[in-house]
Amino acid sequence: QVQLVESGGGLVQPGGSLRLSCAASGFTFNWYGMSWYRQAPGKERELVATISAGRNTNYADSVKGRFIISRDNAKKTVYLQINSLKSEDTAMYYCKAVQFDNWGQGTQVTVSS
Repeated sequence: QVQLVESGGGLVQPGGSLRLSCAASGFTFNWYGMSWYRQAPGKERELVATISAGRNTNYADSVKGRFIISRDNAKKTVYLQINSLKSEDTAMYYCKAVQFDNWGQGTQVTVSS
C-alpha cells in the first residue's frame, strides 16, 4: 500500500531554511506527480507545491521564489527546500502522491525567534 514518510521539520528562526523530505513506497514513484501541502493551526490544508512525473513544477503564490520542490526517483523521495522562512510558514507539512488519497504523518515546521 501507499506509504509516505515526511521528515526534516524543526524550529527555525525567521529568514532561515529547511529541507523537508518525503520517502514514498507502495507505488511506482516515477510515474506520479507529487505534492507538498501544509496546514497551520485553525486553517485548512493548502497546496504548496507540485512536481509532475516530468519534473514540471508549480507553486502557491505565497511561496513562489522561496520554496523549491524536487524529486529523486532513484530514492523514491520528494523534497521541499524552504528558504527565507516567515512566521506564517509555521505549519504541519505533508506530502501526497497526486493520484492517491494517502497522507503521511507530516513534519512540523515552526518559525520563531
